[in-house]
Amino acid sequence: MEAPTTSTGAAQTVVPPRPRPKKKDRTMRWVIAVLIVLFAGSGAGGYYFYRKKDAPVSVQTETVGRRDLTEIVVATGKIQPVVLVKISPEVSGEIIELPVKEGQAVNKGDLLLKIKPDFYNANRNSAQAGYASAQAGKTLAKANLDKAEAESKRARELMGNKLISDSQFLDATTAFEVAHAQFETATHQADVAKAALARAEEELSKTTMYSPITGTISKLNSQRGERVVGTATMAGTDVMTIANLDDMEARVDIGEIDVVLIVAGQKTRLEVDAFRERKFTGAVTEIANTAKTSLPGSQQEATKFEVKIRVQEKEIFRPGMSVTAEIETRHRTNVLTVPIQCVTTRLPKGAGGNTGKTGAQDTNSLSPAERKKAEEAAKPIEVVFAVEHGTVKMLEVSRGISDDAYVEITSGLKEGQEVVSGGYKAINRELEDGKKIKKAEDSPPASGKK
Repeated sequence: MEAPTTSTGAAQTVVPPRPRPKKKDRTMRWVIAVLIVLFAGSGAGGYYFYRKKDAPVSVQTETVGRRDLTEIVVATGKIQPVVLVKISPEVSGEIIELPVKEGQAVNKGDLLLKIKPDFYNANRNSAQAGYASAQAGKTLAKANLDKAEAESKRARELMGNKLISDSQFLDATTAFEVAHAQFETATHQADVAKAALARAEEELSKTTMYSPITGTISKLNSQRGERVVGTATMAGTDVMTIANLDDMEARVDIGEIDVVLIVAGQKTRLEVDAFRERKFTGAVTEIANTAKTSLPGSQQEATKFEVKIRVQEKEIFRPGMSVTAEIETRHRTNVLTVPIQCVTTRLPKGAGGNTGKTGAQDTNSLSPAERKKAEEAAKPIEVVFAVEHGTVKMLEVSRGISDDAYVEITSGLKEGQEVVSGGYKAINRELEDGKKIKKAEDSPPASGKK
């Protein structure tokens, strides 16, 4: 291969070719460059990490003080009448009279509906005939009994005078006993026929239904001409519902943890969605003893108990309106309190540190007592971060009741101590025992009233 040449006028200069670097040298250069970048990044990351770790955390603080607290349990439900009656006929048939309509006010004893009575009239007439026949049979049996009794008495006298044989006396006595048994049978048959007649008359009377209470037709499910099924042999047809809308109550569902705090007579604040600008008052009247079952197909079973709250104000409530109840359960006066957000959880020392991670311990080889002790030691504890000379000290506390803003502290703090009240990230993640802090200039005040 010839070497390249360059010409400048008449003179020519020969330029030798540049030797190519070997492949091994190029690879080594790339490795050195990558290592330099990695070391530089590690150094910068470590510097940033330790600088951030030592940097103080910006927090808001508040002083531990005394307040009056009222604990509230919130639940949702529906407005329902205190007295609500579902009207279902006891006999089946076609509705021939229905003089009421939905929303109509009715008084106790007003006609609600009438079922076609032809079938039940026929049954009553048949029962009357059967009863009359049974009465006639009873009269005939009584006459036969009287006759047999007289013959038995005459046979006894003749037997005393040795005028008849023993067989004749036995026939007379047996005839009397048979006649007496026949009379008893006829008497029982007459009683059966009388009961059948009473039942037929009762069924006939049930073809006409009257209102059992004074109220309002809140729901009407059937119309004139429809056939309804009686409740004698099955569930029956719900023809209508009558409710007394003067006395209403809220029926709310409360979880098993809170229901133990509910007792009859507790004061309640009610908010009905249909009356957003008004607050109603009420009182707990009834607490269910049995939990409500979950709906079929539900993925998560929630244990709820129904609590009934009587509404004290009068308003145009309609059954089924949505309501939210705030039930006042417990009250404390002049107790130590801190904002709710001050209290968080941490693992105790020796159980994974303060980072929220448990230490990996093999508890399979421990005895039951040791395993139980280890599990209790690994449970998170409730703590509050107290401010001391620019750092925080993690203090274990015990909580009492709480309202929507403050929580009672029964042990672990003293009145006048300064504690961290914000922000959320600092309290729940960043703060540790001995961590440096700086107070934010604008500390938002905690909500709630002293």
